[in-house]
Amino acid sequence: MTSNKKTLTVWDPLIRIGHWTLVIAFFTAYFTEDDFMALHVWAGYVVAAYVLARILWGLVGGKYARFSNFIYSPVKIVAYLKNLIAFKPQHYIGHNPAGGAMVVALLLSLAVTALTGLKLYAVENNKGPLAISATQARTEIQPSNPAPIDEKEDNKEEGEEYWEELHEVFANLTLLLVFLHISGVVVSSYIDKEKLVKTMLTGKKDIDDTYL
Repeated sequence: MTSNKKTLTVWDPLIRIGHWTLVIAFFTAYFTEDDFMALHVWAGYVVAAYVLARILWGLVGGKYARFSNFIYSPVKIVAYLKNLIAFKPQHYIGHNPAGGAMVVALLLSLAVTALTGLKLYAVENNKGPLAISATQARTEIQPSNPAPIDEKEDNKEEGEEYWEELHEVFANLTLLLVFLHISGVVVSSYIDKEKLVKTMLTGKKDIDDTYL
């Protein structure tokens, strides 16, 4: 029988608001392009800004927001998953081992998606923080041994194709991770008897002596 039941504030506003903002921004960016390029770009900026903020917050933020609180060894992650499959709940105040691994995977995938998107935007339109300056442009346009115009165009198209494919690969990888994350939340909420979505909305979690 458990005791010392209490309600604890786990997720601060940056985590909660950032989480739902990231959800909206990612899906906005994923489903907009071409005719909605301006919206796609701005949604991408929001994703990039939050990923950067979350990484910094993972280093200097509150106890449960820090990476040191939810990055576990592969052994711990596997053990947690085995217990989950066996319907033997393990309760964690912050992210459980599998959830922590997913946070890291999502941040890495989102970061690469954002970076490749910025590079693609620079290559295609010479816009964004990775765009080259006017001086650099003149240097590239007028090198000491200028390449034929056709060759330059071919190189530009190859560059656009490369960054576009890389951007799409990581965008789709991120989408896959998002669905795995949602599935994990549903399964973990059911087996561990926790209201994970509510906790991410309110920031508060009901805990007892079984929580680590």
